[in-house]
Amino acid sequence: MISSSTTATLHEPELPEAEQPTHWAIRATLLWQHRRILARVATISLIAGLCIAFAIPKQYTAVTSIMPPEQQGSSAMLLAALAGRSSGLGALGSLAGGFLGEHPTTALFIDLLQSGTVSGHLIERFDLKRVYHTRYNIDTAKHLAHVTKITDDKKSGVITIKVQDRDPVRARDLAQGYLDELNRLVTRTSTSAARQERIFIEQRLHSVQADLERAQLELSEFSSKNSTIDIREQTRAMVDAGARVQGELLVEQSGLQSLRQIYGDGNVRVRETEARIASLQHDLDKMTGSSAPLIPQVADGSDWKSTSEEKGELYPPLRQLPRLAVPYADLYRRVRVQEAVFELLSQQYEIASIDEAKDTPAIKVIDPPGVPERKSFPPRLLLALLLSFVSFAGTSALILMREHWSNIDPRDPRKILASEVLPVLRRRFKVISALRRGAA
Repeated sequence: MISSSTTATLHEPELPEAEQPTHWAIRATLLWQHRRILARVATISLIAGLCIAFAIPKQYTAVTSIMPPEQQGSSAMLLAALAGRSSGLGALGSLAGGFLGEHPTTALFIDLLQSGTVSGHLIERFDLKRVYHTRYNIDTAKHLAHVTKITDDKKSGVITIKVQDRDPVRARDLAQGYLDELNRLVTRTSTSAARQERIFIEQRLHSVQADLERAQLELSEFSSKNSTIDIREQTRAMVDAGARVQGELLVEQSGLQSLRQIYGDGNVRVRETEARIASLQHDLDKMTGSSAPLIPQVADGSDWKSTSEEKGELYPPLRQLPRLAVPYADLYRRVRVQEAVFELLSQQYEIASIDEAKDTPAIKVIDPPGVPERKSFPPRLLLALLLSFVSFAGTSALILMREHWSNIDPRDPRKILASEVLPVLRRRFKVISALRRGAA
C-alpha cells in the first residue's frame, strides 16, 4: 500500500532545473568566487565617493527661533471664560479652545515669512541673484525657498527658521534678515484701532502746528507794526505816565503864575518855565494822541495801520490803545487757543503711540541667529559609504543575474525572445551612432 506522502510526491509536478529555487549558500559561493571583482568595485566606489563628497561645496545652516505673540482678543477671552464656567457649552468651549490653543498667529507669521515681499527684500538686500547665479527674481526666490526651512511646534507655537548657505556669515545674516523683514512687515501692516487713532492725531497735529505758526506770525506782525507788546500793561503804564506828566504840568503852570507876578513876562526864569511847560504839554499830547480811527491796510496783508507806525513812534498813543486792544486780543486769543489744542494733541499723540506699541504684535526672539561653526552638508563619509554599498550591491546583483541567465535552457521562450531582439537593437544602435558621427 502506498502512503499518502508518497502519493503527494507522485502527483507534484517537477520544476525545470533552471527554475528550481537556489539555496542561499550557492549564491554566496558564487559571490565568493567573484570576491576580487566585488572588492575592487567597492574600493573604487569608496574612493570615487570620497572624491565626489569632497568636491561638493560645504553648506552651513544658521538657526533662529521666535515666539509669536499670543492672541489677546476680547472675544476669544470671553469664549474661554464662558467655556470654563459653563459645562453645557461644549461646542462653544471646543471652539474657544481651538482659537486659544492652536496659535493662529503662528500660521500667519509663517505665511508672512514665506511671502514674496520678504523674499524680494532679502534678494535686493543681499544681492542673491549674483550669489545664486540666477537671472530672474522668481528663480532666485525659488532657490531661497529651497535653502530655507521654516517649521513650527504645534504645542508651543515656536517658529524655527533654518537658512543654508555656503558662507556661514551670510547664512547668519539671512536668518537675521528674515527676522528684520518680518518685524518691519508686521509693523507696517498692523491695522489696530490704536494705530488708526495715532495716524489721525498725527495728521491733526501737523495741521494745528501749521495754524499755530500762522497765528503766531500774524500776532508778531501786528505787534511789530503797532508797537503792541502787552495791551494791558502798556495801558497801565501809559495812564501812570500821563498822570505823572499832567501833574508836573499843573505844578509848572502854578509856578509860572507866581513867577509872572514877581518877575514879569520877560524874565529868564519865566521863559524857562514856559519852555518846560510847552515840553510837558507836547509829551502829554504825544502820549494822548488822536482819537481818529485807524486806517485799514490791505495791500501788505496787515489788519490795521496806526498813526504810531506812520510817525515811527516806539509806542502807540493812549487814545488808540482801546482800538488796538480788539484786534490784538483776537490774535492773542487765536494763538492761545492753538497752543492749547497743540499741547492737548501732543499729549494724546504720545498716549496713542504707546497704545499702538502695545497693540502691535511684537516678535520675541528666543534664539538669535549665530555664525555656524560646523558644516551641515554634505555628510562625506556617509555619501562615500552609501555609494560603495550601492556599487557593491549592484555588482552582486549583476553577477547573480548573469549566472541565472546562463543556466536558463536555450529553448526557453524568454531566451529565444532575447536572442531575436538584442541583435536588432544592436544594429539600430550602430546605425544611429554612424549617422551621428557623419553629422558631426
